[in-house]
Amino acid sequence: MGLRHSISAIIVTLLLPSAVMHAAKQASCTFDTFPAPSGYSFSQVQGVSDDGTVVGQLIDNNTQQFVAFTRSGPGVFTEYAAPKSSSTWLYGRNAAATNVGFYQDNVNPENVHGFTLLGSKFTAVNYPKAANTWLFDVNQPGAAVGSYSASASVVKGFMLVNGKFTTIAYSGAQATYALAINDNGLVVGTFASSAVSNGMVWQNGTFTTVNYPNSKYGTVLTGVNNSGVIVGNHLSAERDFGFIYANGVFSGIVYPGAKYTMAGGINNNGLISGEIFLNGSDTLGYTAVCK
Repeated sequence: MGLRHSISAIIVTLLLPSAVMHAAKQASCTFDTFPAPSGYSFSQVQGVSDDGTVVGQLIDNNTQQFVAFTRSGPGVFTEYAAPKSSSTWLYGRNAAATNVGFYQDNVNPENVHGFTLLGSKFTAVNYPKAANTWLFDVNQPGAAVGSYSASASVVKGFMLVNGKFTTIAYSGAQATYALAINDNGLVVGTFASSAVSNGMVWQNGTFTTVNYPNSKYGTVLTGVNNSGVIVGNHLSAERDFGFIYANGVFSGIVYPGAKYTMAGGINNNGLISGEIFLNGSDTLGYTAVCK
C-alpha cells in the first residue's frame, strides 16, 4: 500500500525511554468519504492543502500503473504521471497549489526522484549524488522536506530552502524520513534502526521522539499544521491506525465499521485526510474534522 509499507520494511528501531508517550483515547470525527475515480483504486491518500485539495496515489485497474492524483475540495480528480516514470506519487501540497512528490524511473536501475508540480510546471528535485530522492511536503514559504539514500543501507532526511539542503538524520538511525513541515519550520516524520519505528519531531536541529503508547511496530508522524497539531499512524503488521496528537494527548481516528483507518495529513483548518479500509480490498478516501 505505497510508501508506508516501504518505510515499515526499512525503518526499524526500539522505542526510546525518552519518547513522549501518553494514554490514547478515541477522537470524535465527522467524516466526508469519497471513492477512487472510475477505473482506478486507491494506493494511498496523503496530504491535504488549506483549500481542501487532497493528494495521493492511484492504481490504474487496467494497466496496474501507479499514478499520482489531486482531488479538489468540490471532488474533481486529476491524475498525473511524471515523465518517463513507472510510478508517480504525490505526498504534499501547500496553499499556493504547489504539489510535491516523487517518481520512479521506467528504466533500470529505476531510481527515485523528487519533484514539484505547480500547474503544468514540473521541476525535478534530486539530492546531490544520491541514487534516490523522495520529496514529501512543502510549506507556504516554500521550504520542502524529504529523504535521500545516503548509501545502500542508510536513508537520511533533509530540508530544502532556496536551493540549500540541510540534512535531518537521527543519530545512529538506519533511516530517517522527514514527511511533513508546517509554516514555522516544524518537521515531523519517523526514524528507526531495528524492528520498531519511532515518530519524530525536528526543528532547528533538535529532535523529539513521539511514540503512540504500546504500539507493536511503532509510530510514523505524517502531518503537522501551523497550530502544532500532528497526525500519524501507529503500526501493527500490515495495518496503519491513524491518530491525532495535540497538547500531549493521542486520539485515535476510527471510522465506524472499518477494519482500520489511516491518517495522511492535516491542514491549517484542522481538516484531516487519509484512507479507510473496509472489508476485503475496498477502500475509501476521506477528509474529517475531529475533536
